[in-house]
Amino acid sequence: MSAYLVQTTDPHLAPGMILDAPADNDDFLLNFADDTEARAELIRDDDGRPLVRVGGYMTMDGTVVAERLWTVREVLEQEGRRLVRLGEPLV
Repeated sequence: MSAYLVQTTDPHLAPGMILDAPADNDDFLLNFADDTEARAELIRDDDGRPLVRVGGYMTMDGTVVAERLWTVREVLEQEGRRLVRLGEPLV
């Protein structure tokens, strides 16, 4: 498995979910539980707070999920990985 591929346990993101992302790259690919994928990027807002931008995707059951910007509750870096706990979506 690629270090830039982040597995999730659900076909959708949700507040409180933890993303086990690479520490050395802010761009990664989310692989959802139903095997769909979306590009994601860890960014900072104008005040320096972390956000996760997730590109739009379609789930295997045909649900279209629009691009969304998520707040981040916390970020913990350890052993070359970045654990990102999602907050509420902004868009």
